[in-house]
Amino acid sequence: MHVYGLRAEYRTDTPFTAASRPRLSWKTAEAPPGWTQAAAEIEWRRGEAAAVARIDGRDSVLVAWPFESLQPREQGSVRIRVHGADGATSDWSEPCDIRAGFLGDGEWHARFITVPEPADIGQPLLLRREFTVKPGLEAATLYATARGVYQVEIDGVPVDADRLKPGWTAYRSRLVHETNDVTDLLREGPNAIGANLAGGWYTEGYGFHAQARPFYGKYPSFAAQLHLEYEDGTTEVVATGDGWRATADGPITASGIYAGESHDARRALPGWSSPGFDDARWLDARPDTAKAMVPVAATTAPVRATAELAVQEVITTPSGRTVVDFGQNLVGHLRIRVQGREGDTVVLRHAEVLEHGELGTRPLRYAKATDTYTLAGNGTETWEPEFTFHGFRYAEIQGWPGEFDPADVTAVVVHSDLERTGHFSSSHELLDRLHENVVWGMRGNFVSIPTDCPQRDERLGWTGDIQVFAPAASFL
Repeated sequence: MHVYGLRAEYRTDTPFTAASRPRLSWKTAEAPPGWTQAAAEIEWRRGEAAAVARIDGRDSVLVAWPFESLQPREQGSVRIRVHGADGATSDWSEPCDIRAGFLGDGEWHARFITVPEPADIGQPLLLRREFTVKPGLEAATLYATARGVYQVEIDGVPVDADRLKPGWTAYRSRLVHETNDVTDLLREGPNAIGANLAGGWYTEGYGFHAQARPFYGKYPSFAAQLHLEYEDGTTEVVATGDGWRATADGPITASGIYAGESHDARRALPGWSSPGFDDARWLDARPDTAKAMVPVAATTAPVRATAELAVQEVITTPSGRTVVDFGQNLVGHLRIRVQGREGDTVVLRHAEVLEHGELGTRPLRYAKATDTYTLAGNGTETWEPEFTFHGFRYAEIQGWPGEFDPADVTAVVVHSDLERTGHFSSSHELLDRLHENVVWGMRGNFVSIPTDCPQRDERLGWTGDIQVFAPAASFL
């Protein structure tokens, strides 16, 4: 028999844990029939130092942490071996790396910052700061969050592949931060950190019958602190506040969860998140004075792109428009590969159905679900939106320069990257398809939080809906 599937708390995609006393879970395989666990030994190793605790009993799910509480940025590994009631003992499991992803009491002192003079509600913006890394860097940990949605780049490289960070929370009472190990992105000497920011759920208008208004705030803001630890035991913190620069003149000109995203490639700023970039035309970032909670470490799976679907059919509608059909409903966005003249604009409209042979946008109510891309005109350009998502099967393509090739359009599936826990198969093809439809429905409605729908101007976290579906969701 052997132990596998060892994890701390719920996430398996990162070694970072939000808990100072993370609960442990494991599974045992290839045990004899009728075998039961009588005890488990847990080893916690930090470098050469190791401690072992014995836990009597059959528990193997969310078992209490038997060692001293983790300290911020502490790291090590655990492994398990189990003892059966029959006297048999397993080998030690493979180690599970664990890192404290939270900050200590009083450690958070980053200020939320934004662009000084936003032109519109939900104004997208770019933020940056340069800093110097001394010789002997041992570790670098980034803690970042936003009232809005964001991505961070260090020296021109995104810190991860997560989308729509930090997700949707009740911003006035709870904020979460992501934790990233960015040691390998830094180098001795000059470095730069940049944040790409949009309004997301924070600035979205909520309400029905054209009465939608921003509920949380009108303008996105960002906060982060980068902890640098050196071999000589010294530390430095690079935090949002003074010394940061901001601009609203980046390539993303508008972005909304319901409306979609507009990108003008002519406004691209090559090197904006790298050292040495000329930001003389940028402005000093403005502190966001709205009261903010101290963020806590994220505990849930991040939103990620998990699959891609090709066009199944190209339809010419009765009015002569071009619509692509992906053969099924999905949630995410399109990636396009296009070549044309500077200033050509491609418009992408999304919907789940056709009505009278045309794109059926009536069920979307006031959600525009429209992305636009204006070409720079410098050869083949590849683009996908960063800070929005749509529920769709069909997409209408307007303004495509030259002959349209469906191979140049791909549907990117986006949802919370949850671990699959159950599968179903039978001898009946339609029954299998029904089950897969349920799985796809869950994917589409689990984008940061469980929602009622992924396409129209609602997409809200109704607790009644998830109460009904939770028992099924737990086994999908």
